[in-house]
Amino acid sequence: MLNTEEFGRRLASLRRQSGKKQREVAEELGLTPQAVSKWERGLSCPDILMLDELSSSLGVPIAALFEKNDAR
Repeated sequence: MLNTEEFGRRLASLRRQSGKKQREVAEELGLTPQAVSKWERGLSCPDILMLDELSSSLGVPIAALFEKNDAR
């Protein structure tokens, strides 16, 4: 099972691969950069209703956010 820290590392890796900054992802989702930072540090997770927008922003399927293998 994926925990919040693993999810955060995965999210940060996918964001970097997309070439976007936290600020850009946050703006696309109507959030603050601090919210994205908290997700990436494993301090919180995005709302389930936001996963579709988040995956679209990063150009990956939703399932990619939860894959166990880290794409570092």
